[in-house]
Amino acid sequence: MIFASLPLAEAEGAILAHGLAIADERWAKGRILTAADIATASAAGLASLTVARLAADDVAEDDAAAALAAALAGTGVTALPAAHGRANLAAAQAGILCLDAAMVAAINSIDEALTLATLARQAPVSTGEIVATVKVIRYAVAGDALTTAIAAARPLAIAGFRPLAVTLIATSLPGLSAKTIAKTARVTRERVEALGCRFTEAAVIGHDAAALAAALVRCDADIILIAGASATVDRGDVIPAAIVAAGGMVERLGMPVDPGNLLVLGGLGQRPVIGLPGCARSPKRNGFDIILENLVAGLAVTSASIAAMGAGGLLPEAERPQPRAAQMHLAGPTGAIILAAGRSSRMGAAHKLLELWRGKPLVAHVADAVAAAGLPPPIVVLGARAADVRSALGDRPAQFIFAADHADGLAHSLRAGIAAVPAGWAGALVCLGDMPRVEPGLLHALAAAPGLAVPVWDGRSGNPVRWPRGLFPRLQDLVGDVGGKAILAEQADALTTVTAPSDAIFDDIDTPAALTALRQRR
Repeated sequence: MIFASLPLAEAEGAILAHGLAIADERWAKGRILTAADIATASAAGLASLTVARLAADDVAEDDAAAALAAALAGTGVTALPAAHGRANLAAAQAGILCLDAAMVAAINSIDEALTLATLARQAPVSTGEIVATVKVIRYAVAGDALTTAIAAARPLAIAGFRPLAVTLIATSLPGLSAKTIAKTARVTRERVEALGCRFTEAAVIGHDAAALAAALVRCDADIILIAGASATVDRGDVIPAAIVAAGGMVERLGMPVDPGNLLVLGGLGQRPVIGLPGCARSPKRNGFDIILENLVAGLAVTSASIAAMGAGGLLPEAERPQPRAAQMHLAGPTGAIILAAGRSSRMGAAHKLLELWRGKPLVAHVADAVAAAGLPPPIVVLGARAADVRSALGDRPAQFIFAADHADGLAHSLRAGIAAVPAGWAGALVCLGDMPRVEPGLLHALAAAPGLAVPVWDGRSGNPVRWPRGLFPRLQDLVGDVGGKAILAEQADALTTVTAPSDAIFDDIDTPAALTALRQRR
């Protein structure tokens, strides 16, 4: 192609290269100049025009764009008419865009005048959505370059969403509210029906591998979803164990997509089973959406294909159920709240926190561990037998808070403790007063951890838990005899785990038998 400023006498039949205002008229670039145009330009006092003139083997921009677009239009993709050197390709059906990224790069390497831009590989698309565009930069493309590009083209295709039957099985634990379960079902229904699938809910069951396995066996849906009451952190956990017990297999536990890390993918024969990550309780896009879309579109999802999702797997800030900024480790110390308000009704006549172990009351062991960990003086929440519990701590430095409504349940003691946290604390370790074996080293590690942190031993999480200040309002909304388990389930993908040095994180000295077992330990 010839591109030059030519005298008017040589410009007839050429392509106007730049837009031009002349004789009260606007000439757009790309105008084919006629004899009348030349006369008008001359009358306006112009001596030359910047133009483009095609060589003998050049292909005009619209013809070139249309030809390459036609070569790229595969199943479910329509090439739209070219205009101004651009030809768009649109989805003829809703589904997943399938393309060869190396092919796109190869076409864009042939001639800088010829470009191809697409949506991301495996992007979900709706009917009519533009999935790719061919744009010719100059007014023409060399014929041999276009021939090479067409030879390199591999059709783009849409793997259409299929009208499958999808069933959700939800499990429950004490502390997980019916409202949370209902919200999860509503959000999941919206996701599933947006893909053109039929959605049903199974009866809510306990978070137990045997019960869940039985529910899986009874379910005949094309795709089975499991909303677990607790996050899955190991293949021996409830959801993977239930899939195996039902005769299925676990393809993958975890994915390199955030949010969405704690997803489980398994199968019962040819039917996929997905253990939802905690972030799936939110309508914001997460890793579960990617897996569900691919499966509904009939695309194979394997451990290897999930492993390859890491590049681009950090989803945008706006897509997270909770902003990353809220998970940052804010400046300031993390202190401890010791919950010591309970009535100790299961211990009989005695009060568990006042019982002696190794020469001092159980609650004193916890306070001493907090001090040894280098944390600020703890907040001790008092209630039943407040004076006795306070006396059991002697002159140990502490801030004592009385929870007037402690008899209404654990949540009320917790709320009192959270309300007393100093403004300078970045977070709080919620410690139970009846865990005398808690290690100072573990408390120190939890206090230093970012965000929401839990201790883990042998694949299971326990207490204490580090709560960041950003979640304090959620804790203060709790009522009744519940702790933060439901919030932990919702925040499963945001958890920081800290390896505990022993099984002390499971201590629960609530009964005479538990106290006897503690005293018999070596």
